Amino acid sequence: MDAFMESPFYRQALAWTIFIIVLGVLFFAHRILFRLLRKRVDAMPGLLDAAMVDKLSAPSLMIFLWVAAATFGHVQLAGHSFAVIFAKINTLLLIGISAWFAFQLIRAVAYYFKKTININVSDNLRARRSITQLMVFQALADSLVVIVALVLCLLTFDTAKAIGISILTSAGIIGIVVGFAAQKSIGLVLAGLQIALTQPIRIDDVVVVEGEWGRIEEIKLTYVVVKIWDERRLILPVTYFLETPFQNWTRTNADILGTVSLFLNHDAPINKMREELQRLVKDNPNWDKRAANIQITDAGERHILARILVSSADSSKNWSLRVAVREQMIAYLNRYAPGAFVRAHIAIDNSSPRRS
Repeated sequence: MDAFMESPFYRQALAWTIFIIVLGVLFFAHRILFRLLRKRVDAMPGLLDAAMVDKLSAPSLMIFLWVAAATFGHVQLAGHSFAVIFAKINTLLLIGISAWFAFQLIRAVAYYFKKTININVSDNLRARRSITQLMVFQALADSLVVIVALVLCLLTFDTAKAIGISILTSAGIIGIVVGFAAQKSIGLVLAGLQIALTQPIRIDDVVVVEGEWGRIEEIKLTYVVVKIWDERRLILPVTYFLETPFQNWTRTNADILGTVSLFLNHDAPINKMREELQRLVKDNPNWDKRAANIQITDAGERHILARILVSSADSSKNWSLRVAVREQMIAYLNRYAPGAFVRAHIAIDNSSPRRS
């Protein structure tokens, strides 16, 4: 019995059994710890919540398990021919888990700051500015994590180190070649940073691009997603908003004026229409009480152009308001002044004698 307990097979089996037990203990300890942490966070007043804890749960568990596996491997494989390969794999795993943890940490921090920003208020210009910067810098941080992780992984291989040293010795020529090859990609990244700093557009801005009306839905490091009014998505490179003229209806504020044009006869009851307009917009929730008026902006031989001017807090409300005013004003004129609309008149001259 003593001989069996001193045999290498028994020692290996005991070591693996202890290792599996340690992994199980760490797993359940991690679950208990994070469950208590979630309850603690939910009970605390403030912006921290369980969603932030959940983002860090899985990568932190992998770190715990990696520490146990690395310790076990270092003890068990000391002096073994497989030790070098294990150390290489162990290093790559550490880099990957660390990158994953960094990703989740970035998302947790971004989630925390997003909760501090209320974009649903009527005057949300500052909130949209902050959201825009947060999204761009989050994308930049993610890109840096990927680049650093890839570089560290490559540096673990001697061949990649030698290539890196040779690249550094010929940095001038390689830099020129790489600069020409990657100038578009670098330009997109720099344009994304410029968008975040100068902010010609922001999240939820109302814009007109490529003849389409829509809202800025996403701003990434290299591209922008515009949600068109009919639910389509228009994907544009960030350089578009630095090099191409476009309309931004909410650059300084969301307030907007809209017009409804009606072609009427010269005897149209304009004063009555002004009274009706005030009645129409008075109870309409899309009117912000800044402007509601009718002006004659053009007059010809056969018609006048009546422009109805109404104001709203944003473009979506103004669109709904203009549609409602147009429909109800047409209905009002058809009912109380049907002769107000321009009609084609045909005159028949019966004064000339008939030929026999």
